[in-house]
Amino acid sequence: MEFKRKERELGSYIGRMLREHYGKGPGSVFATVSEPYVAVYIKDFLSPMENKLLETEQGKHVQKIRDMMMPAIIEEIKAYIKVNIDLEITDFYYDWNLETHTGMMLGITADSLEEPSSEFSGQAGVNNEIYELSVEAEKAPGSITSTLLNARTLVVTRKKILIAVEKELIHMGFDEALRLSKRNLEKRLIHKHKSQLEAYLQAEIENSFVAWNFKTDKSVMLLILKPHNDWQQ
Repeated sequence: MEFKRKERELGSYIGRMLREHYGKGPGSVFATVSEPYVAVYIKDFLSPMENKLLETEQGKHVQKIRDMMMPAIIEEIKAYIKVNIDLEITDFYYDWNLETHTGMMLGITADSLEEPSSEFSGQAGVNNEIYELSVEAEKAPGSITSTLLNARTLVVTRKKILIAVEKELIHMGFDEALRLSKRNLEKRLIHKHKSQLEAYLQAEIENSFVAWNFKTDKSVMLLILKPHNDWQQ
């Protein structure tokens, strides 16, 4: 019960942080702590100004504004987690789905050579679909690992996925444009492979997020699931 309380308090804290920085807080925030991961799923998060920009098809500007403000928020969240949950986050990712007014944050406490992986039914099939998706998007990744944090949260990590031209764009300072384009491309591909992934996971994919650390050539995906046998369905 103590652990669940800390997860709820982390969700409440992040909700307050977003409200302070963006002028409107999310409808709900769900935090999951499963070392080395701290995963956060954000729902109903879109300010009136952002909504106006989306109505005029200016979604890329909303993404850019959020990206500009996130570094300060990330440091505050990492400090909160260290003090209140006694975990030191060394790697942090985030992503937004503006169309569904949702978002994710994912902190990792350590970035070792071997990513943590827990076995689950359909894992080999899931990893193979992610491999095929990655080949379509850029190239075969150096490694893929997947971890089911709970029945509704799947984390997939990929390493060594950047191609030479992407590395050159990053070197030239076009990392923001690259991130925006890769978000759109890979989310389309996740949707393309959605039915196969759902079959392996025995769950509906309620939402999907993807983010990168260009410096370490690493990517994470966070899939929010609705299991077929979920009594809440």
